[in-house]
Amino acid sequence: MTDVRIKRLNAAQEDFDQALAQLLAWDDSVDHQVNDAVRQILHAVRTRGDAAVLELTETFDRVTATTVADLEMSQERLRQALESIPRQQREALEQAAARIRDYHERQRQASWRYQDEDGTVLGQKVTPLDRAGLYVPGGKAAYPSSVLMNAIPAKVAGVGEVIMVVPTPDGLVNDMVLAAAAIAGVDRVFTIGGAQAVGALAYGTETIPAVDKIVGPGNIYVATAKREVFGTVGIDMIAGPSEILVICDGHTDPDWIAMDLFSQAEHDEQAQSILISPDAVFLDAVEASIRALLPTMERADIIRASLNDRAALIQVADLKQAAAVANRIAPEHLELSVEDPEALLADIRHAGAIFMGRYTAEALGDYCAGPNHVLPTSGTARFSSPLGVYDFQKRSSIIGFSADGASRMGRVASVLARGEGLTAHARSAEYRINDGSTSQA
Repeated sequence: MTDVRIKRLNAAQEDFDQALAQLLAWDDSVDHQVNDAVRQILHAVRTRGDAAVLELTETFDRVTATTVADLEMSQERLRQALESIPRQQREALEQAAARIRDYHERQRQASWRYQDEDGTVLGQKVTPLDRAGLYVPGGKAAYPSSVLMNAIPAKVAGVGEVIMVVPTPDGLVNDMVLAAAAIAGVDRVFTIGGAQAVGALAYGTETIPAVDKIVGPGNIYVATAKREVFGTVGIDMIAGPSEILVICDGHTDPDWIAMDLFSQAEHDEQAQSILISPDAVFLDAVEASIRALLPTMERADIIRASLNDRAALIQVADLKQAAAVANRIAPEHLELSVEDPEALLADIRHAGAIFMGRYTAEALGDYCAGPNHVLPTSGTARFSSPLGVYDFQKRSSIIGFSADGASRMGRVASVLARGEGLTAHARSAEYRINDGSTSQA
């Protein structure tokens, strides 16, 4: 068992920019063999529907069924799962769901319109998607929290039907996942997974209806399939490895910070955990805590590999510089473990979720804080946002010209259209001009 070796960087070093870029580099290119396999699977599902889904489910999950309908979980089965799990688990799921729902209710957007001086009405109609698909990992990797985080915003948005797919390899069903589906109000659940499940949601089969958007995490085959079907349907994002960045002023318990770093490192070997502080002695203390606490962790080997390959302890001149480095990284999760997080927040521009103060562990955000835990990774927080109700709503522009408005703006449209050489556009607008100057050219 090799010891943990965490990179140490200093913002004052001449090659810091290069060293930081190297630290953040992550190859998200798709393996050609995976890509080819996924395309074959998607083609099979698109052309052969239910039959392909049944064959692929038997091949990859070792589950045999006569019809796809046999792979659907009834609402009664979801309720049974909710009633069968331990009371403590049910209460935790219900409390988390209530907080998630309360938070996302505040995101819901309403339609709006206004009228200008000549009676023209302009506005925006906000409409929920008709149907959303939710992918949930199955088997040993069971994430009921993902069910809540993905399904509840869709239901709050008013999505007509939420369809969940979850693989059950060797018939292994996780009742917590089904219970979460019951609590979140998922409408239909099919026990299928992999690229074939993504294809079924995107294209539809004889039994599984096509959806408008697919959300939820999965392995490389699922992520590749989502990338392939984008355009046919919407997707939430192509997520990279989990990330946490902690900015600390040196006055938080080092054990707390070490465990916060572990909380992301235990996801997988590619996860990234970074600590930034102006206090070199504190960085040493956290490193000592890491070494002391690591042997106590159940997933110590995964954590060690993650820390060795992708973690860093970064010394900066002050918290101002810490914020500047954080903005460059644009992390998925950012903890401001400082005395005055509000003051530091003003300098933060790019982060998926910001955790304020010493008591706000990122782990709380994963489960029950309320905001969504589906967050942009790999620096994409520079231009994208957490999953939310707005991802399940679409917007249509409303334009209603009065006669006076059509006449007035028709002149403007005519000039612009003729400038572009689009005569039909121009004449279409000119027909509505009411002062006798309509051109017949």
